[in-house]
Amino acid sequence: QLQASGGGLAQAGGSLRLSCAASGRTVSSYDMGWFRQAPGKEREFVAALRWSDSTVYADSVKGRFTISRSNAKNTVYLQMNSLKPEDTAVYYCAAPRDQYSSPQPNTSEYHYWGHGTQVTVSS
Repeated sequence: QLQASGGGLAQAGGSLRLSCAASGRTVSSYDMGWFRQAPGKEREFVAALRWSDSTVYADSVKGRFTISRSNAKNTVYLQMNSLKPEDTAVYYCAAPRDQYSSPQPNTSEYHYWGHGTQVTVSS
């Protein structure tokens, strides 16, 4: 089970940190991903932290967002800085079906999803 939290309202240029607490699986054994879905748009990839510790980011968030994890808390984070109104969306954390796999950064390759947390950025 994945539980996302930390969303809220921020002004443009501000910051938020999202958390994704996992139960039933060890986040360090999976490529953990963050996705987002804005109203009227398809869910899109934001960032992934691979079990190998490498990271992948969507071009739209590179240099502004940072994905990390705490093995002790079995939690994945998404630090979002320099927020823009176009970052407004529901953010979801996700994990693939298998440990130590290397899914492509798209929704079809992730099997387990949290409920999402709303991020709203005002201009």
